Amino acid sequence: MPVSSREVHLVARPVGEPKQSDFSLVETTVADPGPDQIQVRNDWMSVDPYMRGRMNDVKSYVPPFRLGEVMQGGAVGTVTASGAETVPVGSTVLHQAGWREYALLDAHEAQIVDTSKVPAESYLGALGMPGLTAYVGLTRIAPVNENDTVFVSGAAGAVGSTAGQIARRLGATRVVGSAGGPEKKRRLLEDFGFDAAIDYREGDLEGQLAEAAPKGIDVYFDNVGGDHLRAAIAAMRPFGRIAMCGAISAYNATEPVPGPDNLFLAIGKRLSLRGFIVADHGDISREYVPRAASWVASGDLHTEQTVVTGIENAAGAFLDMMRGANTGKMLVRLAP
Repeated sequence: MPVSSREVHLVARPVGEPKQSDFSLVETTVADPGPDQIQVRNDWMSVDPYMRGRMNDVKSYVPPFRLGEVMQGGAVGTVTASGAETVPVGSTVLHQAGWREYALLDAHEAQIVDTSKVPAESYLGALGMPGLTAYVGLTRIAPVNENDTVFVSGAAGAVGSTAGQIARRLGATRVVGSAGGPEKKRRLLEDFGFDAAIDYREGDLEGQLAEAAPKGIDVYFDNVGGDHLRAAIAAMRPFGRIAMCGAISAYNATEPVPGPDNLFLAIGKRLSLRGFIVADHGDISREYVPRAASWVASGDLHTEQTVVTGIENAAGAFLDMMRGANTGKMLVRLAP
């Protein structure tokens, strides 16, 4: 039976920091599934920093959102009607048709997930794209070796908080994180197990990092760019590795952002700086997800969520996440 649904459309391309008027909440009807299709009630949806880039009409590794159409993003939900034998009614599925209460999907666009040991929303965080991003960055892009010192920026967010814990499991003996504000700094130390934490709002990043890692760093997981990347380059030991995952400090910039003025140090230090997109490494999920699921189930991987309720608040959740209001994964709960 067709169902009434609400969905979020992008109605204007943001200039600088996005605002509420760039989004619109639209009512629609979602049809019954045809052959090999499923109808899904979205229970949880994700908001992520990469979505800011999709709001610009520029060529990138993922197509831009279209104006006047529903946006996309990660979601987990319950199958309410099915025309596919492989995905029965009642299944919990992971898919990319977020930003809406109900979705009509081809069955191959959804993945059935196991919620017997971990909650469904974990597949949008530690067991999903953020967790996999952290794992790829620290195993394939800037591999962590035994006794390494690792620095993570954006360390209180979904990717960063997981990266710090994974670094320890891969053999790092000292893990340093950067976040904004004294409360997040405290949480890095007490909840996420970092050895040292930096509050970037206090300034002098280079000095704070030198104090937190007096012998230098071997691996930097970069979620921020800008002054954090500069400080990391200065602190790098010879043959250090940098995984360039994101540069949230520049996502709302309206003019080109200059690179770090000490990049020349990469030559003498023989550093490796490598950017990556997690979608290029989907094959490793077969290795990562079972490991991460066991860590989450046992409590060895600490996870946090900042939860906003209701599709009508999804745009606000995205804006808050971009301003750093979240600890751990920012999620929108769509169904009780």
